[in-house]
Amino acid sequence: MNTRRPRLTAALATAALATIALAGCSGTAGASSDSAAPAADPSSLVLALVPSQDQANLVDTAKPLTDMLTEKLGIPVTGVVSKDYQAAVEAMGAGQAQIGFLPSLQLWQANDRYGASVVLQTERNGNITYSGQFMTNDPDKYCETPVVERDGRSFCNGADALQGPAGLDSITRIAGAKVAVLGPGSPAGYIYPMLALKEAGVDIDSGFQKVPVTANDASVLAVYNGDAEVGFSFWDARTLVAKDKADVGQKVVVFGLTNEIPNDGVAVSKDLSPALREKISTALADYSTTDEGSAALKAVYSITKLAPADPSSLDVVARAAQELGLQ
Repeated sequence: MNTRRPRLTAALATAALATIALAGCSGTAGASSDSAAPAADPSSLVLALVPSQDQANLVDTAKPLTDMLTEKLGIPVTGVVSKDYQAAVEAMGAGQAQIGFLPSLQLWQANDRYGASVVLQTERNGNITYSGQFMTNDPDKYCETPVVERDGRSFCNGADALQGPAGLDSITRIAGAKVAVLGPGSPAGYIYPMLALKEAGVDIDSGFQKVPVTANDASVLAVYNGDAEVGFSFWDARTLVAKDKADVGQKVVVFGLTNEIPNDGVAVSKDLSPALREKISTALADYSTTDEGSAALKAVYSITKLAPADPSSLDVVARAAQELGLQ
């Protein structure tokens, strides 16, 4: 595995700053030399959020979370939404965000590149992993087994088992199709589906037409609206649009699931003192066990609990990204 840690160039730092609104926050100092005294903790903190769905009000949705942290830590905590997954990582590297709610690959990158501590990983309904899904509006083409319905949503090829891998023999039929694809930083919306296609012998560079989308619900909607024949997302992103599209579970059929992916989690900057890092981790973990905290975390990222992280569990995502040349 390539563990080289690229330097944060001026251009890269500028890009990170351009993609995140940082009004009213103070950055942390860079890493001090061994002989210098540790820098004081900042007087305010920034929590970087990445949009797993098109949610213009994500900062407002996360306000109970940032309010709790402000109260528990005794300093203001501001939530900001990054343009994409990678921008959040670079913002942490540039000292412009000190806490990050990040997908699994970006947790690994924040640690590997910038020394951030991966302190928590999420649980969803008792699960610490999830699968990426292949979904289509043309089940006659992709379903080798009859379509079945579970909880109002349609599946085929054994994908109703809700755990990957499943149905991967059928993904070669994607060749030549329009496919809704998230950015390369997305484990479920890019990395794992692309790796499955590559391993199945599909040309992932020119074997199908990519329809870029910015978030998981946008991928679902692209398939629902007919803008793409197939889409990638996390399981089961159809629930994100069911409120507005009641028939999405019938019109969009999941026909395949990737291998299981480690859940997302929380990273904190190496520039914070160990005591402050511990306070952040404890506050978030304790909050997730309360009714109020559980409701707030579900609203932000469908999280049911935050548990101590196992950073080594993220290596599998790094290896998958390496196979696709993304590191």
